[in-house]
Amino acid sequence: MVKTKTLGQPMFIGGRWVHSDDVVHVYDPQDNTLIDTVPAASKQQALKALELGETGARVAERMPTHERISVLSKAARYIEENFEEYALVIARESSKTIREARKEVGRCIETLKLSAEEARRLQGETIQFDQTASGEGRTGYFYRFPVGLIVAITPFNDPLNLVAHKVGPAIAGGNAIIVKPALTTPLSALKLAEAFEAAGLPENVLTVITGRASEIGETLTTHPAVRMVTFTGGLETGQRIARQCGLKKLSMELGSNSPVIVLKDALLDDAVEACVSGAFWAAGQNCLGVQRIFVEESVYSQFVDELVARTGKMQLGDKLREGTDMGPLILEQEACRVEEWVSEAVSCGATVKIGGTRRGNYYEPTILTDVPIRCRIAKDEVFGPVVSVFPVANLDEAIALANDVDYGLQAGVFTENIEKAFQAVHRLKVGGVLINDSTDYRLDAMPFGGVKGSGIGREGVKFALQEMTEPKVVCFKLGLRH
Repeated sequence: MVKTKTLGQPMFIGGRWVHSDDVVHVYDPQDNTLIDTVPAASKQQALKALELGETGARVAERMPTHERISVLSKAARYIEENFEEYALVIARESSKTIREARKEVGRCIETLKLSAEEARRLQGETIQFDQTASGEGRTGYFYRFPVGLIVAITPFNDPLNLVAHKVGPAIAGGNAIIVKPALTTPLSALKLAEAFEAAGLPENVLTVITGRASEIGETLTTHPAVRMVTFTGGLETGQRIARQCGLKKLSMELGSNSPVIVLKDALLDDAVEACVSGAFWAAGQNCLGVQRIFVEESVYSQFVDELVARTGKMQLGDKLREGTDMGPLILEQEACRVEEWVSEAVSCGATVKIGGTRRGNYYEPTILTDVPIRCRIAKDEVFGPVVSVFPVANLDEAIALANDVDYGLQAGVFTENIEKAFQAVHRLKVGGVLINDSTDYRLDAMPFGGVKGSGIGREGVKFALQEMTEPKVVCFKLGLRH
């Protein structure tokens, strides 16, 4: 039975809707109005979720492939049938505008459908054991089996689809999964649990537990029953989780400081449009967001002028208004942090070409030039609506500067020269290079992840499914008589 929509939403532990004496208030970042409350789970409730998850792992492993496909397909269909309701939940609790929220719901549906498709393609291979003399008389194969119980910790910026990117492949691979969503945006994850309940997922296979990381986080990540932790969030938190986990599988997407290179032969109109979208989508709270743009000197002034003009057309305001392009940051303290980083850059010599003003949780779309590379905003992940533009002499200088940070998620390159495009592809130290596109593009079917401080492992349904399963070799020694 699907839970009713009343103030005080329960969490979803082992297939049951559970309340707690302690609660967390969920506010709309736009005006700080109370949307709802969710339980602040206790350590004891986390231990109960882990106990049920152990049972769920055994249940999930025995689910035949056709049942996994059916559940994932039905969950996708349930969300399709309640599309606008899901979009409204995202838009209310997060920073996204209603148009951005609808796009996320559409991607979530696609992620679950892809998970259903990949469940049928989870295959092994035969092995030619007689490729060596010692292997004569042997035959066999390998197949993939589930990891077991997985803990997923998800961020606020894509509160539905990034949860689906962990839950969908986990179920496709025959695992049980416990999701700990961001404290600021738990309602979307609970809506995803609602879809899986409606789809008939067996009890104990999925848990969505809400609450404070300080109370339940380490309990979830360090428990010996958990065989994998998948985390999307900040670098420091990822490093702390990695130290806690010990011998568990880890998948981590830890952010970026994404570079775009614009060469003199680029189609500048296309580059400007892509960079504005890439820098300011979801108020810049996006690991793929364009943060640094390196432009060849001969077109630098023209590019900056056009970028400023296009940014000036951005509509900042009510998230639920159809014409709004950008909403607030998730918390006022985050908007204050962005303001502080910009002020630091300006004090070191940077120029604000447009924006640079905060009003509560809102921070205007901002373009900086003359930014010293030692500033935090040039080296770290700003996770806000600020982009810095730098002139470069040539592609070599652009690549050197692009690589000169402790991140490497995705990079964009705008050029009409195929040779230079391939030079960039091979020399940029990132997990993905997008030619004539901004860094802010992700196909949910592609391998997604980075190098250096951007994380370990790859997401994307097929590739997450590989991470969430293990190969098992089967070898028969045959008593053949010749």
